[in-house]
Amino acid sequence: MSGVQEQTTAATMWQEDAGRDLVRNAGDRMALFVRGEGSSLWDADGRRYLDFLGGIAVTSLGHAHPVFVEAVSRQAATLSHVSNFFATPPQLALAAELKRLSGAADTGRVYFANSGAEANEAAFKLARLHGAATDARAARPRILALKDAFHGRTMGTLALTGKPYMQAPFLPMVPGVEFLDSTVEALEAAMDDDVAALFVEPIKGEAGVVPLPEGYLTAAREITARHGALLIVDEIQTGAGRTGAWFAFQHEDIVPDAITVAKGIGGGFPIGALITFGAASDLFYPGTHGSTFGGNPLATATSLAVLGEIDRAGLVANAAVRGEQLRAAIAQIDSALIEGCRGRGLLLGVALRHPVAGALVAAAQQHGLIVNAANDSTIRIAPALTIGDVEIDEFIDLFTRSLATVADALVLDASDPSTPEASA
Repeated sequence: MSGVQEQTTAATMWQEDAGRDLVRNAGDRMALFVRGEGSSLWDADGRRYLDFLGGIAVTSLGHAHPVFVEAVSRQAATLSHVSNFFATPPQLALAAELKRLSGAADTGRVYFANSGAEANEAAFKLARLHGAATDARAARPRILALKDAFHGRTMGTLALTGKPYMQAPFLPMVPGVEFLDSTVEALEAAMDDDVAALFVEPIKGEAGVVPLPEGYLTAAREITARHGALLIVDEIQTGAGRTGAWFAFQHEDIVPDAITVAKGIGGGFPIGALITFGAASDLFYPGTHGSTFGGNPLATATSLAVLGEIDRAGLVANAAVRGEQLRAAIAQIDSALIEGCRGRGLLLGVALRHPVAGALVAAAQQHGLIVNAANDSTIRIAPALTIGDVEIDEFIDLFTRSLATVADALVLDASDPSTPEASA
């Protein structure tokens, strides 16, 4: 076997293993990463990449942050799991901290899960409990959600996800959910006293990083309160300081009935939570929900440390400042492919004039940059909250080169009218 053949075999062996052994729900894996530090990742061949996806808004402190490493190591050496028949100090401390940060300190409660989908499953049950008939009120069978929203891939959360193509292979869905346009007028028209809850994302990440219209949450709070429905805000991508506030609903200074969080609160350790406010905090009762691993001391101790470092290092403010800096720098890129930039803080979507986001992600990886195609015409950016001038400058350089690669390919393909790029 020649040296070239040996190198090719070694480089593709992991892909063969993944193709053979992993369920193909995620398609072909794009790289084999073996190490990370800060905003850098290294693959099995030792090549470095700038990570501006952050595990899809997860690695708030970047990779291998000393605070994260120390928290995991310390707690793993002490206590990792005891079941939810018992409480542990980090579980109680994290619940109190999440209540403080979200503004639910006086009347709130926290349910711990292992992921965002699990947190939204709990929220779905919360809505059902609120909608159940009692002696005091009529049943509320309806739940409202927004078109093109994403709340998870379990059967319950998929029923809340306003993307018919995702639901199609798994029909019939859990009944009772209706999908609305993201306008106050549509909400007013749909709302009545038989609605149990409204689910919303402040920014629709999987729809292409699309913020709700200005003032929508304020109006939604007034409308749901008027009709006795719960307002449940999905903060799984937008929470933990990513938008320049601890939670995105705080930009409109409202008080929801519940929020769901995950991703960034663990900084890379799997954890999710449902945080309730006011009367919604008393809807669950023993036996209505549970999770074997939810709120285990290893996850909660790590999350507590991550949130503490975000607070100590001023990373919520950094997300706001660096987000504006990044938007301004993207606006200066001389590329006919860019149509604009939307989002808030360090959850941004670069809108493209052609449906070439997949090609741009591939070109970026070739240049040593990790980003994500939220849809065919949007690049999602969600780096660590720790980024500064050095990372932003490197991103702009690599992203500009990636755009040029794709633009050159578009020009070449335009000579063949049968190509999708030429007809776009």
